[in-house]
Amino acid sequence: MRKIKWGILSTATIAVEQVIPAIQQSQLGQVWAIASRREEKAKITAHQFDIPYYHKNYEELLNDPEVEAVYIPLPNHLHVKWATKALRAGKHVLVEKPVAMNVKEAQALLEEAPQHPELKIMEAFMYKFHPQWIDVKQKIREGAIGNLEMIQSSFSFFDDDPASIVNVKEYGGGSLMDVGCYPVSISRYLFDAEPIRVLSTQGFHSDFEVDVTTSGILEFEAGRSIFFSSIGLMEHQEVKLFGTRGKIEFEIPFNPPRDRAVTVKMTTKDGVKELSFGPGDQYSLQTDAFSRAIIEDGPVPVPLNDAVQNMKVIEAIKENSHE
Repeated sequence: MRKIKWGILSTATIAVEQVIPAIQQSQLGQVWAIASRREEKAKITAHQFDIPYYHKNYEELLNDPEVEAVYIPLPNHLHVKWATKALRAGKHVLVEKPVAMNVKEAQALLEEAPQHPELKIMEAFMYKFHPQWIDVKQKIREGAIGNLEMIQSSFSFFDDDPASIVNVKEYGGGSLMDVGCYPVSISRYLFDAEPIRVLSTQGFHSDFEVDVTTSGILEFEAGRSIFFSSIGLMEHQEVKLFGTRGKIEFEIPFNPPRDRAVTVKMTTKDGVKELSFGPGDQYSLQTDAFSRAIIEDGPVPVPLNDAVQNMKVIEAIKENSHE
């Protein structure tokens, strides 16, 4: 099977540290070109990863006839703008999460996509492609821990750099948009439904005006999800699932290392069972799944509407929050 030629819009940290190496190591993708607003940075990155071509701006990359698909790791406020430009330039699009700044933007992208029926577009929630999540979701469906009724999750790290995009309000910064979107997504993923009620609180930085911490409760017909996210606490991530006949705990739920296996612990009346997954690169798996959809002209693994629905919950958390 042939490989899809990818273009990378910007030299963002996640692109350089995670996505570019993952595409290069994938079965169905290769990084063909990279672009940056600073040509020298694009040149350096291209040489670092043996990328054949580099471009001095994003438009030039979108005009490259060899590029078939683009990955957009730009700040949140630029996601919809450049995803739209990429579609109109005839490129398939994998855009970083969250897909937009708000529901209105996300909906606009959803309405743009059908105007390019030959192109694929998907939000890059890479965790969904890791075997640990695929296996756990299957176990939930099979009733391995009875009825799933409670999800407890958190995702945090510390960043007080004023220049960091997570601390810039206009860029869509803050903990909810950066890491809080994961607990929102996994809750919808595991319950396979949308929340019927949202309760939340947010604490904001006095200077940056972004949420340093967000905590919330998402109520579903089948159960409840309790979570918090923070960019002002020690780096940590956790997911625990509680069912009527057991519980499941993830070792590293959201960004497991690609060079070693991770474990998931399942506790039932029969005792504790440790499940091992990996080593593996969820970014490479995501690349292959999306590239396969292009090559076979099949549906993308996760439809764009899912990104819009996740954005609706994020927006509801913001609207219903209390400081």
